[in-house]
Amino acid sequence: MKSLLPYVQIILSVLLVGAILLQRTGAQVGGAFGGSDNWSTAFHTRRGFEKTLFTATIVIAILFAISALLNLI
Repeated sequence: MKSLLPYVQIILSVLLVGAILLQRTGAQVGGAFGGSDNWSTAFHTRRGFEKTLFTATIVIAILFAISALLNLI
């Protein structure tokens, strides 16, 4: 199990990066500093594939955190 864990973490990290990069964001560079052009981007409802991708990103992040904690034991 201990020898398999680094490979699991590599796969989960690649999946997590891919899931984060696939998510669409309405914020531009100014949104990072509080100066967004469109005020409705903060009240965006996720639907369909976007909601599935958002949920999958959370699940992958939790699995990655659990695998990192198991690696410490």
